[in-house]
Amino acid sequence: MNIGQEIWEVRRQWDLSHDSWWTLFSHVISLTIIRDVLKNLDACERRSCKVPAFVVVMLVIGMNLFTEESISQAFCALIGGMRFLSFDVGTLVCGKSTLCEARYRLGAAPMVELFRRVSRPIATPKTRNAFLFGLRLMGVDGTVEDVADTPENAVAFGRQKGSRGDSAFPQLRNVYLAELGTHVICDAIVRGYQYDERSAAKRLLRSVDNSMLLMWDSGFHSYEMVRLAKQNGVYFLGRVPCSVILDPIESFGDGSYSAKIYPTPSDRDKDENGILIRVVEYTIDDPRRKGHGENHRLITSLMDPVKHPARTLAIEYHQRWEIEIAIDEIDTHQRVHHQRPFRSKKPVGVIQEAYGLLLAHFVIRCFMHQAALTEKLDPDRLSFIDSLRVIRRAIPEFQIVPPQFWPQMNDRLLAEIAQNRLPPRDNRCNPRVVKRKVSKFLLKRSQHKKPEHPSKPFAASVVMLN
Repeated sequence: MNIGQEIWEVRRQWDLSHDSWWTLFSHVISLTIIRDVLKNLDACERRSCKVPAFVVVMLVIGMNLFTEESISQAFCALIGGMRFLSFDVGTLVCGKSTLCEARYRLGAAPMVELFRRVSRPIATPKTRNAFLFGLRLMGVDGTVEDVADTPENAVAFGRQKGSRGDSAFPQLRNVYLAELGTHVICDAIVRGYQYDERSAAKRLLRSVDNSMLLMWDSGFHSYEMVRLAKQNGVYFLGRVPCSVILDPIESFGDGSYSAKIYPTPSDRDKDENGILIRVVEYTIDDPRRKGHGENHRLITSLMDPVKHPARTLAIEYHQRWEIEIAIDEIDTHQRVHHQRPFRSKKPVGVIQEAYGLLLAHFVIRCFMHQAALTEKLDPDRLSFIDSLRVIRRAIPEFQIVPPQFWPQMNDRLLAEIAQNRLPPRDNRCNPRVVKRKVSKFLLKRSQHKKPEHPSKPFAASVVMLN
């Protein structure tokens, strides 16, 4: 019996309690973990319903793989193989209202808890360019996301203030901790726009340990950030603003020097509460690169100039940009229509959707990492958008193929992802600018929604003038 014949031996009538439709993702996010999270949060349904809670969790993740589709069409795409095996046209069809009600019934807590349970660094010693001096490279950065313009979202998340008025949409401020070698988001703080990025970054230290080297940009620098990192035994490498005073204490042979940072100028004058760090200064001598001729300063807790040369630290610090690329993957390529706001109309749905987006990104990146390991490649050499497309196509295939063929299917999936390789990165840099004109139209706000209808047809309202 060949594979085609075996497919048609599978039972034709499926239901959502059948676990095989999640097979493709089960080794990344297992059903056991999903059900355990739901049980611990008492989020399981108490009566039989068309869309059980564990299916809603999968839907929230899945609709962030099909972000250009409506929620009902995303649901159909997720169960495409199951629908193929059924002859009943009405089998496994759910309307938009049913799915939306199920989402809000679930709430945001299960998605937040599931993300915290499964998100983790995934690089191994065999992963290329994921470690420096034996330390796992990590980065912290933030982004802002538009959410649906509803009164509830505006109150919950706030808007960006500006000289030309408030932002068009309420906004989320997300701060991420990422593994730079694999682009996996390991931890996140999702809050309203007014939430402080620095405070969020300090909270993310909860997920960093002494096996990691944490990198941050000058916007995240603060005395408290350094103090907490030192207190928690976290190794760090961060850029500091030009306003920070760093007086040399001891110079090292590689050009770096030790110094202290203080919480206030008064503490500096009294030499109290200072934290000893090492400073690496460098410049760029290529006039075609941004930062040419400027003095760049890094501070680090890696104090040994022999084990951790200053030039190596200066060069490898620019690996921090990998988190910018990871954010671009989520905002631009995974969401596709990134200029559109999140689809959820209520704050609980927005938080749920935000964590579903991160979980979907985690799934994609796990597959890409496995494919890179198989082919002994740097994960950066694989195309994110092509990998996403391959995974989308594989979802129904895994549902219709008998279980004994799943290992071969998985090997084929990884091989196909590995085929979509990017060329080596060009020696180039782009200016950080935007090209956007100021609109002459008034800002659209809630009072402009659902305007009153005309009192009569257009033709009847035309009056000729003499």
